[in-house]
Amino acid sequence: MANTTHDAPAAPAASAEAAGLGAFEKWLSLWVGLAILAGLVLGSLAPGLFGALAGAEIARVNLVIAVLIWAMVYPMMVGVDFAALARIGDKPKGLIVTLAINWLIKPFTMAALGVLFFEHVFAGLIPPEDAQAYLAGVILLGAAPCTAMVFVWSQLTRGDPTYTLVQVSVNDVVMIFAFAPIVALLLGVTDIPVPWGTLLLSVGLYVVIPLAAGLLTRAQLVRRGGEAAVEAFKARVKPWSIMGLLATVVLLFGFQGQVILDRPMVIALIAVPLLIQTYGIFAIAYGVALAWRIPFNVAAPCALIGTSNFFELAVAVAISLFGLGSGAALATVVGVLVEVPVMLSLVALANRTRHWFPE
Repeated sequence: MANTTHDAPAAPAASAEAAGLGAFEKWLSLWVGLAILAGLVLGSLAPGLFGALAGAEIARVNLVIAVLIWAMVYPMMVGVDFAALARIGDKPKGLIVTLAINWLIKPFTMAALGVLFFEHVFAGLIPPEDAQAYLAGVILLGAAPCTAMVFVWSQLTRGDPTYTLVQVSVNDVVMIFAFAPIVALLLGVTDIPVPWGTLLLSVGLYVVIPLAAGLLTRAQLVRRGGEAAVEAFKARVKPWSIMGLLATVVLLFGFQGQVILDRPMVIALIAVPLLIQTYGIFAIAYGVALAWRIPFNVAAPCALIGTSNFFELAVAVAISLFGLGSGAALATVVGVLVEVPVMLSLVALANRTRHWFPE
């Protein structure tokens, strides 16, 4: 980051631009849809191959998925500049809204909706053991706030890039300490056994280690060529992140393909509380931002960040805790299916209502 006030926004702006809309991001819903279709087809045509890939695990952590998750998360972690934490006090309202939604509201409303639908509304349609597994999956989604896609949503709404960077940095710090306890609390409340060792291992593998690797890489790049070197590196590795996402979707839907094809109604049932949660949380965050007169370039990203999920982490932890073929993993995969098109619809809504907010 530059030392002068005049130059300070330049680097984050480049970050947002670098994470902005290339061909893959612009048509991400299409690519995800094609990846889902490919997973279903390949899973049916080559069940032996997918069975072998599913068995490549240590301590319930699938090694293939772990590599792909790293491909998605690591480039984003390189873009996190913890020096931006010094700017928290510049515009505290948006950050307060995001943190309150992410850590005080969203995990608990998701758990409540999961209990309501899986244990009551859909009780006659889902076996109790499956209902508990789906509940665990949606809890993991609700407790994992968005990180990797934050800059895309912000760019789509022409959000303040500096502020978005601050939110990412703060969320990553909070997630290191809060994700595991919140998940363990909610899983315990819903009478689901909590394997603490696996949960903490997953947080270490998918948050702490890639974050540390990203910070080390960033420090080396800054020493060699400043922020320009960071942006050049991110541009080089960005295609790997997108390919990691699509390959993960292919594998997950390949692993779960037969279940999805045999029980399409289950997918629809899992999607119901996820859709209600996503649109409901956005309404709360966006409404609070509007009432609090937060400028649009902060209000829109803070609502979208609070609404979206870090589905890569949720999927990884679900696989680690309950296994690749579990209902919990299936529920997080449905989260992937729902996430991108729903978030794009909310981006469109935010842009249409821009005039409601002060500039």
